[in-house]
Amino acid sequence: MNFDEFLKSISKIKNLPLTAEASHLKMMPPFRQQLLEQTKHKIKSAKKAGVLALFYPNSKSETSFVLILRKSYKGVHSDQIAFPGGKLEKNESEHEAALRETEEEVGVPKKNIELIKSLSELYIPPSNFNVHPFMGFTENTPGFTPQEEEVEAIIEVRLSDFMDDKYFTSRRVQTSYQMEIETPVFILNGHVVWGATAMILSEIKDQLKTLR
Repeated sequence: MNFDEFLKSISKIKNLPLTAEASHLKMMPPFRQQLLEQTKHKIKSAKKAGVLALFYPNSKSETSFVLILRKSYKGVHSDQIAFPGGKLEKNESEHEAALRETEEEVGVPKKNIELIKSLSELYIPPSNFNVHPFMGFTENTPGFTPQEEEVEAIIEVRLSDFMDDKYFTSRRVQTSYQMEIETPVFILNGHVVWGATAMILSEIKDQLKTLR
């Protein structure tokens, strides 16, 4: 999709109802329901985070969005594909955290980003986080700068590729619980995207399908 067309669609996107669980279920790993049952007592005290699906025009004026590959570290989200974002700082809201972390992790100034809408919250049992995703855009092609300490690579995904169902499949993946599972995934720019990121992407995809 040409970015000008995307911009014209934003008012419609803002008014679309969220699909939440119906979208998340399409990309849900097989063990998630069991994990939710085991950790339901922790949800009320979960830490909070905000993440951003940032849309922008690439060098050919095609609508794209950015993901990141996290660096290897001693944590449950090591080496995973994710949205820019992170935990809230003191007296910070979810959308403020998403914008701040996007600036820190990929180098897009938050003053250049306009939020489109809030998406459905998602609880992440392994790290005990409630993640609040947002959609936003910047009108200019960004000059991305990865945060050296946390970001291994920046992944620029064309919206047309993401919307193509041939990039939806299943794969065996290694979980943070040291077991392999077969789970629904997106293959984006050669990267296997699954888990919470894929579930959030699923809601975004269901939102954007209405623009076709």
